[in-house]
Amino acid sequence: MLYYFLKQKSFLLILLIINLLGTIYGYIWYGDQLSSTKWPLVIFVPDSPTASLFFCIVLIFFLLGKNSGLFEALALLTLFKYGIWAVAMNIFVLIETGSLHWTGYMLMASHLAMAIQGLLYIPFYKINKLHFNIAALMLVHNEIIDYIFDVMPSYSVLSYYQNLIGYFTFWLSIFTILMCYFLINKSNKITI
Repeated sequence: MLYYFLKQKSFLLILLIINLLGTIYGYIWYGDQLSSTKWPLVIFVPDSPTASLFFCIVLIFFLLGKNSGLFEALALLTLFKYGIWAVAMNIFVLIETGSLHWTGYMLMASHLAMAIQGLLYIPFYKINKLHFNIAALMLVHNEIIDYIFDVMPSYSVLSYYQNLIGYFTFWLSIFTILMCYFLINKSNKITI
C-alpha cells in the first residue's frame, strides 16, 4: 500500500515541489558561506541542498517513468548522511547552548524527512555497482574537502569542536555507505 502511494504521479509531483523549495532555501541559507568560498571549493559547500537537488532529479526521472541509477545512489547516500548530520548538529547546539532557535527545530524536522525519504524509495531504485561506488567515493571525498580545506557547514557555536565533528562525520559517512549497501542488497536492487 505504501509503495503504491509513493509512486503515484500526484504524490511524486508534490514531493518534487517540496524538495525543490527546500533546495532553493538551502542554497540561500548557504549564501554567505558560498560568497566567501573560493572556486572550485564552492561546489563542496552546500551539502544538504545538493542532496535534495539529487533527489529532485530522481523524482523528475520517476515522473517520466525512468530511472537514473547514478542520481539514485547519490540521492540515497547524501540524503541520509546529511539529513542525520544536520539533526545531530542541531541537537549538539541544543546541548551546548541550552536552547535552540525555532529554525533549528525546523531544520531538524526537514533533515530527518530528507533521510527518511531517500530510504523509502529504495525499492524503486536501479542502482548498479558502478553507481554505488561513485556515490560512496563522492561522499567520502566531500569529507576530505570539508575538513581539510575548511568548507564544512558553519555552526559558529560548535567551531571549538570542529575536529570532533569531522571525526563523527567521517564515521557517519562509513555507516551510511554500509547501511545503504545492506538495504539495497536486501531489496535485491544492486548487483555487486
